[in-house]
Amino acid sequence: MTEEPKDTCDMIGSQKTNPSRDKDLAPYIKIKVLFFARARDLTGSTELCLEMPDGSTARDCMNKLLIEFPNLREIYNSMVLALNEEYAPESTVLRNKDELAIIPPISGG
Repeated sequence: MTEEPKDTCDMIGSQKTNPSRDKDLAPYIKIKVLFFARARDLTGSTELCLEMPDGSTARDCMNKLLIEFPNLREIYNSMVLALNEEYAPESTVLRNKDELAIIPPISGG
């Protein structure tokens, strides 16, 4: 019998940080958020887990992240999102265990 990998993400938007939320009101999904380059610098994190109501979009996740990490506004208008390793618009509806990557603009020479 193999053991499932433990979730090591830091969680925001969950009962861990919001004990008043009643889980019986709506089903929730868990999203893994990855931060790259400048996004990683602005959040101080490479990844975290975000708990969202079922039916949430990538935009809903971004709104929650912008509240938690206001410095992300610096790159918000020029970053792109990838959902499960594919570029995706903010209107994309998320599913449980999806992986959302925040990709800032890359420059260099």
